[in-house]
Amino acid sequence: MASLTDLQLAANSIGDEGATAMGNALAVNASLTFLGLNKIGDVGATAMGNALAVNASLTKLDLYNTSVGSSGASAIAKALEVNASLTEMRLDRNNIGDEGAAALGPALVVNASLTELDLSWNNFGDVGATALGQALAVNASLTELSLFNNKIGNVGATAMGNALAVNASLT
Repeated sequence: MASLTDLQLAANSIGDEGATAMGNALAVNASLTFLGLNKIGDVGATAMGNALAVNASLTKLDLYNTSVGSSGASAIAKALEVNASLTEMRLDRNNIGDEGAAALGPALVVNASLTELDLSWNNFGDVGATALGQALAVNASLTELSLFNNKIGNVGATAMGNALAVNASLT
């Protein structure tokens, strides 16, 4: 019997209730490998984080422009600490700010499966970039990281530069 492996729901208005339902389903689904959502907000991102903590099939998650915010990014970061299947994640255009980017740093220290991460257009600066830089100094799985159009200044760039001096996985 064939099972659904890819589900793209972007360009819809999923909202909190729909995202929570998707998160509940993802927590028990064992065949979905790609999920694309948008407009899920903090509540939906928290539901996605809870699901990612237990889901072992999803390899790609596209949360482009989903209004995740900093608390949603923090929930997703907690899930990344234990998730071992996700390899690609788009979190671009979510206004996660320094708080959200800083929460992702420690998750990337321990996550060994994520290879591609897009954090473009997220309105974070040196604080977030420094946390990410510290993570990159020890992370050995990320090969692609996009930080396009944030507010990273000299301090954040220095942290990234220091990480790149020792990181051998980013290509």
